[in-house]
Amino acid sequence: MGNNQNIMDTPIEYVKGIGPVKGDIFRKELNIHTLQDLLFTFPFRYIDRTTFHQIKDIKAEGDNIQLKGTLISIEKIKSKSNRSRLQGMFKDSTGFLELVWFQGATWLDKTLKVGEEYIIYGRVTIFSGKKTMAHPEMELISEAAVSISKTFDPVYRSTEKMDGKGIDSKNRRKIMKLLLQSITPEDIPESLPPFILEKLRICSGFDAIQWIHFPQTDSQRELATNRIKFEEFFYVQIRLLQSKIYRKHKYRSAAFTTIGSLFNTFYSTLLEFELTNAQKKVIKEIRSDLGNTTQMNRLLQGDVGSGKTIVALLSMLIAIDNGFQSCIMAPTEILAQQHYTSITTALGDLPVQVAFLSGSIKGKKREIILAGLKSGEIKIIIGTHALIEHQVEFQHLGLAIVDEQHRFGVAQRASLWKKNDQLAPHVLVMTATPIPRTLAMTLYGDLDVSVIDELPPGRKEIQTIHKFESARPQLIQFMHKEIAKGRQIYIVYPLIEESEKMDLQNLQDGYEKLLQYFPMPDYQISVVHGRMKSKDKDWEMQRFISKTTQIMVATTVIEVGVNVPNASVMIIENTERFGLSQLHQLRGRVGRGADQSYCILMTDYKISKEGKERIATMVRTNNGFEIAEADLKLRGPGDIQGTQQSGLLDFKLLNISADKQIMDAARHYAIQIIEDDPRLERDVHQNISIQVAKLRIKNKDWARVS
Repeated sequence: MGNNQNIMDTPIEYVKGIGPVKGDIFRKELNIHTLQDLLFTFPFRYIDRTTFHQIKDIKAEGDNIQLKGTLISIEKIKSKSNRSRLQGMFKDSTGFLELVWFQGATWLDKTLKVGEEYIIYGRVTIFSGKKTMAHPEMELISEAAVSISKTFDPVYRSTEKMDGKGIDSKNRRKIMKLLLQSITPEDIPESLPPFILEKLRICSGFDAIQWIHFPQTDSQRELATNRIKFEEFFYVQIRLLQSKIYRKHKYRSAAFTTIGSLFNTFYSTLLEFELTNAQKKVIKEIRSDLGNTTQMNRLLQGDVGSGKTIVALLSMLIAIDNGFQSCIMAPTEILAQQHYTSITTALGDLPVQVAFLSGSIKGKKREIILAGLKSGEIKIIIGTHALIEHQVEFQHLGLAIVDEQHRFGVAQRASLWKKNDQLAPHVLVMTATPIPRTLAMTLYGDLDVSVIDELPPGRKEIQTIHKFESARPQLIQFMHKEIAKGRQIYIVYPLIEESEKMDLQNLQDGYEKLLQYFPMPDYQISVVHGRMKSKDKDWEMQRFISKTTQIMVATTVIEVGVNVPNASVMIIENTERFGLSQLHQLRGRVGRGADQSYCILMTDYKISKEGKERIATMVRTNNGFEIAEADLKLRGPGDIQGTQQSGLLDFKLLNISADKQIMDAARHYAIQIIEDDPRLERDVHQNISIQVAKLRIKNKDWARVS
């Protein structure tokens, strides 16, 4: 950092109080390699040192508490499995408390002193009236004078191995205290411009680091936390916005200035339904982008069934009218095949050659497709990541559409739009996974975002119902009624990789029970699971699509985008084992026709609090964006749709579902600064420029995020 970056690069073993043995443990256990890594590893909670409790007042299990008293005995006990635990007895003037340690027994046995007065800290459990504290933090009162005068002590994340080697929170505090005493403001130069510090009343970077580790007051802790959160998000936004500007200058695309006969014919004669206002608005935004030589980089978000494919097709027709080819890349063969079917059907007799390409297309058939692309004869190609193989060459690729793009890596997406020598194709990224605004701002801050937020007319809202196992007889009756009306039914079982055998067994049992109620030959059932070969899965899917089977039983999640308008019932078994976004995606498999559709959530009686919240959310709303927000709150961003792989969510303190105000302020100032000074050349932005350069060294792949 700053002029004294060398100090910050000090290897961890040279930090006072660490040494080679502990240094090795810090590296292996916490990925802490340098003094800077240690300084920027923050406490996850604090011990309030102002309050002491008494043993007699502990009536129930609860929060961590602090006690003062004497360690009156200690004993090392070996279990049958030959593992040692340490048991101690602690007393204050009001009662007794048992202490127990399951790790680090040998080391603690040597260091703890019977008969001495200690301050202890931890969580008390009460079993059959006996009060016990497991793994308490212990501090001799004679050595704790400094601690007691302070208000808060930091607690850092640790591992079993670290605790066993004596690198516990107490030891970490000692190391951090010595380190912070040796650091000066020159070692942590200010990375935010003065006008932001003044305007938002933010503390300096140096104070933030001192206070985040050892706050004297609640107010100091809050100031430090908010400063660090602001800075984390501010720099993500600066880099995304710079990346956007960089691409706008570097990559030139063809301007599609003509809205020609293919687009007009399709729009006026082949489009079977009136577009929704949301679709019209999005097409207008895309048309405007395509009319420029600046490369379009747009994210199109739309809930399940909102009509993104027709928007994609209209965009491709604009490209073809201007003499260019288009492609759609989808993550799975089933989804790509479905796009191919729906697009060729929609085009009717319009003279546009469309081809399909996946890994399973080989030999002569493949050669013909590759030749047609190279000659420009094929105008639209739809396929899987087979499209990015180097043998695939276009004559003029003008528009690249990536569907469910979070399923592709950064490099895969980038290689698709390198398929043109001179001009980069325009890029449209589509997702049926609604992304909360805060997450979209973080992950796609460098893309322009379009949202289709209304469903086509005539769609009835799916009714979502939660039922316990006891309602199974009524469910079977209901299924018979729906099948008698000519409808079809999905039944989905959860799939958890570690217990694939068990899951397969669940599906097998479910299938056999179904046969009792829906016997052959009167009824036909399709089965799809993860251990089947692709061609067998596709064959079963095809039987369901062609209405040969009335029920589809599956463990693998029915693919996003699978479109069977006649299927009107989705039954989800063991609902509590699915995530919220996954449940919403599954529900979106029905409700695609004009009939009333149903999503039935089956569960056992035992459901966790979080499981109940997920089910209540599903029953309450069909709105994908509302569900995505709820999912973000329940699970946190790291779990949502592969966002962790992007490396953009490695925030140390920022919580993107809770810190909306901080994020809005950070984005506001980032936009203001980049619009005013894109290259950060002005003196007032010197600090930002230095910090961006450092961050760029740490993460070189930033310019190619979308």
